[in-house]
Formats: sequence, structure tokens, C-alpha cells
Amino acid sequence: MNIAAALQQAKQQIDKLDAEALLAHALEKDRSYFRAWPEQEIEHQALKQFQQLVKRRAAGEPLAYLTGWREFWSLLLQVSPATLIPRPDTELLVEQALKIIPTDADWRIADLGTGSGAIALAIASERPSCHVIATDISTEALAVAQANAQRLNINNIEFRQGSWHEALQQGEQFQLIASNPPYIDADDKHLQHDGLPHEPQNALTPGTDGLAAIRIIAAQMRTHLSTPNHLLLEHGYDQGSQVREILAQQGYTAIITHTDLGGNERMTQATR
Repeated sequence: MNIAAALQQAKQQIDKLDAEALLAHALEKDRSYFRAWPEQEIEHQALKQFQQLVKRRAAGEPLAYLTGWREFWSLLLQVSPATLIPRPDTELLVEQALKIIPTDADWRIADLGTGSGAIALAIASERPSCHVIATDISTEALAVAQANAQRLNINNIEFRQGSWHEALQQGEQFQLIASNPPYIDADDKHLQHDGLPHEPQNALTPGTDGLAAIRIIAAQMRTHLSTPNHLLLEHGYDQGSQVREILAQQGYTAIITHTDLGGNERMTQATR
């Protein structure tokens, strides 16, 4: 079967762009290759791999897990089922962090629940004089994040295993702490759609109370913030008012919520 025929067959099952991405992955070629050579015959093993990938994508498996890669903040990151797939909405948190951190700052920064390392690596790459601590409860996720740092040659970052404050040393201080914690209620119907069943559930939901992790972080990080200090939290589109209330109850001030490209409240920052 040639490239054009294979793509045409795949497009009957999945989105056109997904089909092209999977074929590029199977052939280990850029998309421009099969656009230039549509009549090129596909070697049997590569065709078999492509057809298997199409079948898995049609069954709902996320494209990023099938290819093993996802772009975030212009960084090409390795991902796996042990990590959440970085999403464009999370770039808002990075954007706000970089507005806060001076260009030549040598701040200590923590990224809690780093997953693939997306937030930590983006900040570390843009602020090379800062020292970033990236934590996660999952050793498998940390292995992926560490591999990303090594491949991207980002060296001002340190990885630690542990749940929230457990990964930090007693009395350790940071000028900025960021997190994209699990914030979806366990019974939320969205967890059953859009590929979410394939992603690590403990990185998506903290349980029946979707705000449980945010409550813990807000309480635990008070003693880990120095002067100046900033806490940045991603949250659900309908959780902005509740997050602001949680932060205010914990004594945080200068509480500001930012909206994503869809106009939804997506990230809240505060100081102590």
C-alpha cells in the first residue's frame, strides 16, 4: 500500500491531522516527506505499525501517548501514560510566572506535581539563573521528566520524589511555587471522555473533593514561601471563586485569577 492510500484508509477512522502525525511517526519522517511522495510504497512493518496506531487512536487513546511526544512552550517533551499530557492552557501559568520572575533572577522555584516536567522545564529554560525544584509522587513520572531535562540540556533543575511538602526540606524557602495539581472531582463525567481514561487518574483527580489538593498546597506552602513570594495554581474553569476563598482563608493576599484563551478562569496567583 502506498502513502496516499494508507492515509485515505486511516481518515475513515480518525482525524486527518492525527492520521498524518501517526504516519510520520511510523515512517520516522517529517510530514513533508509523504506529502511530496504520496505514491511511495510503505514497507510492510511500518504499515502494520501505522494501522495498529490508527486502531488505538480510533479507540480513544491520546495521540501524544501513541507518538510519545508533546510540544509545550516550544519544548518537545517526551510523555508516557505515567504523566499527564501537557496542555496549552497550562502555558498560561508559565506565562504569568515569567512575568513575575525578573530575567536575571537567581530565585529558588518549586513546581509541585511536575509530571513530564512541562512547567519546571519551561521556567528553567527561560530563567537559567534560577534553581528549580520539580517534585512528583510518581517515580515513573519523574523518570520521564528527568529524561526530558537531560535531552533538552536544561541543567538548573532538580527532581525530587514525594507528595507536596514531603518532597521539600523543612524550612526550605522559595520565591515562587507553582503547581498544576489534580482538581477534577472523581465523579465528574469529563473523566470518561477526551482520552482522560488513559491518563494517570491520580494526576487528574484527588478524590470526591476536586479542591482537596489545592487546599493542602495552600496550607502546606505557607512556611515554604520567602520574601518576595508568589504561589501560582492552575484549577478548573469553574473553581476560581473557591480557590480565591481558600487562599484568603489561609492568609494569602494580592489574589488574582487569570483567564485562558477561552475566557475561563484557569489560574490563580497569590502572595504571603
